[in-house]
Amino acid sequence: MLPISFSQAQERVSLNGTLRSAATGEALIGASVSVAGTTTGVETNTNGVYTLSLAPGTYQIQFSYIGFKTLTREIALTTNTRLNLELEENTSQLSEVLVEAERNTFQERLSTPQMSMETLSSREAKLLPALFGEVDIIKTLQLKPGIQSGGEGSSGLFVRGGSSDQNLVLLDDALVYNPSHLFGFFSVFNPDAVRGVELYKGGFPAQFGGRLSSVLDVKLREGNRKEYDVTGGLGLIASRLSVEGPIQKDKSSFLVSGRRTYVDVFTRMINKAKESDPDFSPIPDYYFYDFNAKASFELGPNDRLFISGYYGRDFFTFKDEDFNFNFNWGNRVASARWVHQFSPRFFVNTTFSSSNYEYAIKNQLDIYSFSLTSNITDLTLKSDFEYITSEKHHLRFGLAVTDHRFVVGRLEANSQDGSVNVGAGNEYSGQEYGLYASDDWTFSPAFTLSYGLRLSGFLNDGKNFLGLEPRAAASYRFTETLTLKANFTRMFQYVHLVSNTGASLPTDIWYPSSPGVRPQRSDQFTVGLTKLHKDKYLFSTEAYYKKMNRQLDLKDGAQIFGNNALEEEFVFGTGDSYGQEFYVEKKEGKTTGWIGYTLSWSTRTFPDLNNGKTFPTRFDRRHDLSVVALQEVSKRISATATFVYGTGNAYSLPVQRFVFQDVPGEDYTVIPVYPERNSFRLAAYHRLDFGLVYKLRPKRGAADLTFSVYNVYNRRNPYFVYFETLKEDDSDQITGFVAKQVSLFPVIPSVTYNFKF
Repeated sequence: MLPISFSQAQERVSLNGTLRSAATGEALIGASVSVAGTTTGVETNTNGVYTLSLAPGTYQIQFSYIGFKTLTREIALTTNTRLNLELEENTSQLSEVLVEAERNTFQERLSTPQMSMETLSSREAKLLPALFGEVDIIKTLQLKPGIQSGGEGSSGLFVRGGSSDQNLVLLDDALVYNPSHLFGFFSVFNPDAVRGVELYKGGFPAQFGGRLSSVLDVKLREGNRKEYDVTGGLGLIASRLSVEGPIQKDKSSFLVSGRRTYVDVFTRMINKAKESDPDFSPIPDYYFYDFNAKASFELGPNDRLFISGYYGRDFFTFKDEDFNFNFNWGNRVASARWVHQFSPRFFVNTTFSSSNYEYAIKNQLDIYSFSLTSNITDLTLKSDFEYITSEKHHLRFGLAVTDHRFVVGRLEANSQDGSVNVGAGNEYSGQEYGLYASDDWTFSPAFTLSYGLRLSGFLNDGKNFLGLEPRAAASYRFTETLTLKANFTRMFQYVHLVSNTGASLPTDIWYPSSPGVRPQRSDQFTVGLTKLHKDKYLFSTEAYYKKMNRQLDLKDGAQIFGNNALEEEFVFGTGDSYGQEFYVEKKEGKTTGWIGYTLSWSTRTFPDLNNGKTFPTRFDRRHDLSVVALQEVSKRISATATFVYGTGNAYSLPVQRFVFQDVPGEDYTVIPVYPERNSFRLAAYHRLDFGLVYKLRPKRGAADLTFSVYNVYNRRNPYFVYFETLKEDDSDQITGFVAKQVSLFPVIPSVTYNFKF
């Protein structure tokens, strides 16, 4: 809600209120409220509330939002005035409405000092082609510059050289520790339940803390306050269904959304049909499901209450006559948020949230059983205040406290006869807290400054860590279409992901800062230019440098499961990441889309690894390119295409192997010899996807068929490389080794039926 410009008059009155959708009653976040014919305006906040400060007089006020009709009202302001409005969706002239709204969005990006930020709505994500036809908001974000995936089909995020655990992922202000299903191939966010997403790559606002590289802020929809709706989709591997409606019309609403994959239904049928075949190997069972629920209540003109919840679970099972393997993991998240408006200029959001992530592996082999479990549970209480002191200053301040509980790698092994009974693992606790204040200062119509300070801390085992986190950002508008921006951010991270692989897996362990494990820290500098051309092309470029201290890794050959002295396996070092991002976006016309390109370097240095030499991270990607095009073919048909290209991931491969045999004729041992870490590169990754959305004409509601083709030209992109041992015929004599590449996805066509009534 930063003012874009302001009058020089001394006496001021305020126009304030809430903007909502006329169809559903949901609050409109980021809607534009402006004085017609001027650059004076504000945006609605996360509750759909706006406050516009003006000198007394009569004004033409415009209210606009993407996909909605622009509403203009003549208002005579003599005293503080409250005006709540509802905007109507515009489907007959949608492209023109989108263009006008995006122009307002582009103007806001020029005027605010906030940079390194990407926004996305579920409506935009649903237009793009997707793997197996399953829309994934995180995969769409990977098409933006500076944001990389963890590999083929992965929904992991690696932002500006940071690792996957350095992303703060929030769902309605509650923390999500593992935002992935299917070992990282899908995210936990159901597009039917999501209202919008904001991703901060840098320039983090002071209210966020606890991670080094990014903040992913996901907001759920409130539900329809006017009437009942049913929305869903039927795809090749999953189906989803959402129900929403009023609890009390125009006062409260609910939303319940769920989805489930059903590949396991077919694998079980195949296993049943083949169970009499002695040469058939049973296919493992896999499926996931998740549920979202949200209720919103208008308690009065100045009070609102939101209650949100998420529950998701993945199951992987394999059974035969002698062996039984069960692996399940998932998240439980809940939050309750109370919003109170003290005055048109003073607001508070108070949130209580709970987060839990856990996994469990259970094996049964004959009379022996084995189990491995790990979990982390958080309880968080925070309050965020917003105070607009004048047209020049917008203050934010608040505090947060989190209680962490960790169960790290609990291992149990026993047998039915009692001959084996082994247990290991540890439990920890820690309290994390933060206190912040920031000010957005509109110094002049051309110069805007945002500055703040966050005091963070972590208490564990009698050790209290403190961190001062300064934040500063500035923008200078040379002309109406050209802005220079710069920012500096310091972040601390007090919980760490312990992993002996290059990708985030469900079995990775979260570990707290302790007397032996100090918190991580990052300092990021960013400078960039933003240029608007002919009101329809937005050009931006940003250069960044990020220095990371006290980075955590594992010793070579480290044992992390069932280890009661886990800290002895850790090593600590530093990291550097820097690069240049380029972005151009077109919003006007029947052909729209964007092009993003990143040139970057990401390295780590550990005195106890790689002989102390600096090495590239696995996701050091020199070149990263994405091209997205959307074509409005007709009122009923939209076509989309995406192309991605990236330098191959850095990799460690052996260059020699020794065969060691102590006694002739006995078993031998093959010993690989590795050069420096990540000194090889996989082949470059590139892929082209096509999509087509065909709107149907049902008698009631709306429906469409979404067609997509993933990997159109059948590129066999590398997932990993392994070595196959070559031997002489009819002999165990080794003659050599040959590298083999594993690829996951060939060309995959899919179709999804989406409906709403």
